[in-house]
Amino acid sequence: MATTVLRYRDDGRIRWGAVNGDRVAPLDGEWATTGAFLTEGGPEAARAATDFSLDAGALETLSPITADAQVVCQGVNYRSHRIESGLDPDGQTFNMLFRKASSCLSSGWSPIRKPAHVTLLDYEVELGLVVGAPITGPRTFTEADIGDVIAGLVIFDDVSARDIQVPQGQFFKGKSYRTFGPTGPWLVLVDGAELKRWRELRLRLEVDGQVRQEALAGDMVYGPAPTLTELSGLMDLRPGDLIATGTPGGVALKAPSALAQKIGALLPEATRWRLFAKGQAKSERYLRVGQ
Repeated sequence: MATTVLRYRDDGRIRWGAVNGDRVAPLDGEWATTGAFLTEGGPEAARAATDFSLDAGALETLSPITADAQVVCQGVNYRSHRIESGLDPDGQTFNMLFRKASSCLSSGWSPIRKPAHVTLLDYEVELGLVVGAPITGPRTFTEADIGDVIAGLVIFDDVSARDIQVPQGQFFKGKSYRTFGPTGPWLVLVDGAELKRWRELRLRLEVDGQVRQEALAGDMVYGPAPTLTELSGLMDLRPGDLIATGTPGGVALKAPSALAQKIGALLPEATRWRLFAKGQAKSERYLRVGQ
């Protein structure tokens, strides 16, 4: 059975707690990182918790993924997002992978701080996979064994400065500002049997009560097994690392029409991107201060 935990600050001390509805049971252990929590008895302590004496809404919640973690992201990994991006939903021949700075991580209940120079602030709700065991070499994963290395799930918002990311072609720069990674605040610990049902999970994002994104995780192009297989041949992953699996359709960014793209290709680069920013700025879907 899934167990939900959160990380919070209490009188200057960082604590972990087990969650039951809107109540929290403080855990006695001292775990400085997510990796330590996952590998040094945290899940067992959470499953054994009984004293749900705290109100979750009254706590100063923190990101359940600590800043020592690697944040690996998948791009255009939902068919619906590929369609709205002007791409063939069946034409993706590779898994787009990129990184975000871990200093972007914040609680899912914390405000996003928009840098003064950013004008096109976008949202991307994502399912996050939390690594629970080391991956230090190539391995072929299947649906049956992804639970060997994935300990939990989080909701992740891949906040993006489109006026930086798109004109400059820099995913890392446009997505790594501090607070551009609201996470959780719940970390849901799952076992292998539960993880096999990842396709049934529904992602939903609202802005001011308006549904902007809603889809099943099964709309992914590259699911957890092939993604873990590829990553295992590429890099080491440690307990506590986060894999953000891409976002469904409904983001603020809209691809220019085919005609506009053809005309834009004839323009000087500076002019092309100035017109891009001007056109995108007309959209009411980009995040505004206070939303």
